[in-house]
Amino acid sequence: MQTVPVQFKKDIAIFIAILFHVCGAIGILYSPYKDWFIANTPFNLLLMTALLFWVQPKKNVWFILFFTICFLVGMGTEMIGVNTSRLFGSYHYGTILGKKLNGVPYLIGINWFVVIFCVGILMTKVTDWMEDRYDEQGLRLKPWLKTISFIFDGALLATIFDYNIEPVAIKLSFWQWKEGTPPIFNFICWFAISANLLWLFKILHFDKDNQFAVHLLIIQALFFITLQVYLP
Repeated sequence: MQTVPVQFKKDIAIFIAILFHVCGAIGILYSPYKDWFIANTPFNLLLMTALLFWVQPKKNVWFILFFTICFLVGMGTEMIGVNTSRLFGSYHYGTILGKKLNGVPYLIGINWFVVIFCVGILMTKVTDWMEDRYDEQGLRLKPWLKTISFIFDGALLATIFDYNIEPVAIKLSFWQWKEGTPPIFNFICWFAISANLLWLFKILHFDKDNQFAVHLLIIQALFFITLQVYLP
């Protein structure tokens, strides 16, 4: 049985991601079917996750374990947050993101995987590029410094990504904060949890050359920036 080339998978995945996010942005901002596009947010997130899995080479047990841990950690920490306010702050989820467990949509656990995985792939490429530049100069990037940079910079990027999502998510009623806007504590928690999951990403042995993940992170970031700017 002939396998589908990785490059072809990546190109198809990028095309689908751009198509869905562009159509979603136009539909939310300019069409009379805004509510329909918002209501189909779960389908879009599930499709993007399926594309990540489809493009991922060599889906071994460590990759599945990483997905499972991200999902469980995401769901667990969010349930603590929603029900006790001891993580993230005082907030609650609306109905748009679908079925919930103890107040947290199952999609949120999946979203934690998508964000951390895409950030992890990007940081892998960045740190490898830095190491190559050091090698060209006859220098050696110390392993401990590379690891700290990977985790700290990656966690910071994941937190910035959440900061970018927050205003749009609130306007679209994905979730709501008691104070109206997310507290600083939310971003502190995001950074700490992301750092731990990125450490796990780094030590687990699975293929970290998913060609679609970086593109998806950029597409989603541009999508939310566009809605931030133009959503009334």
